[in-house]
This record gives sequence, C-alpha cells and structure tokens, in this order.
Amino acid sequence: MLTHRGALAMLAAAADHAAQLQVPQCIAIVDRSGEVMASLRMDGAKFLSLRSATAKARTAASTNAATGNLDMTIGLALGAATEGGMTPLPGGLPIRYEGEPLGGIGVGSGSGDQDRAVAEAALEAIGADLDI
Repeated sequence: MLTHRGALAMLAAAADHAAQLQVPQCIAIVDRSGEVMASLRMDGAKFLSLRSATAKARTAASTNAATGNLDMTIGLALGAATEGGMTPLPGGLPIRYEGEPLGGIGVGSGSGDQDRAVAEAALEAIGADLDI
C-alpha cells in the first residue's frame, strides 16, 4: 500500500529533480483508487498544470501504464468521456512495488520528456518498479 510517507518522499524527490532541471513543475500522487495523497505546485509552475498532473496520475493508476502512449484521437475521447479526469498527455507513471499496483504519479508544466524524468525520479526515491 502506498503510504503518506511514501507519497511525501516521492513528492520531495520529484521537486528536487525539477529544481535541478530548472523547470518548476506541478506534481500529483494518487493511490490506486485515484484519490490524491500528495500534490504540489512549485513556484513558477503553470497553475493549470496541477489539474493535468492529477489527470496524468489518475490515468496511470487506472491503466497501470505510462501516459503518452495512446493514440491522440482515443486519448481525446477518453478525456472527454471522463470530463478531464484522464488524459493521454505524457508525464504520468504507475506506481508499482514488486509488481503490485499502488497508484500513480503525474507531472506537468514542462515538456513531456521533462515531466516523465521528474516522475521517474520520484519512483526511484521509493524503490518503485521502473519497468514501465
């Protein structure tokens, strides 16, 4: 189970990595049911990106897969069907430990590659599976 301590450790690691990249980010961490456990909008991050970061986290948790791999037409339909609750945008990763799904992390406000790198740094902080 993803604990609040694990979520906070991931949040800190993600923010540290974003600061190293000099790209302020919005970061959201959800449990396996999609409920937000921790979130942050770093100073200077785009304020609407917190919503997309949360959608990325929920999408990754729901599908147990990284975001950004869906055909955009299907992804847009998914976003419309869930009223923005899910998104095809890159930057969302599932949180898994020893193969067990625990939730998802979503990052937004940078490029897709930057968002994903920040999410990966968060997973590394808790030793989560990186076979994504």
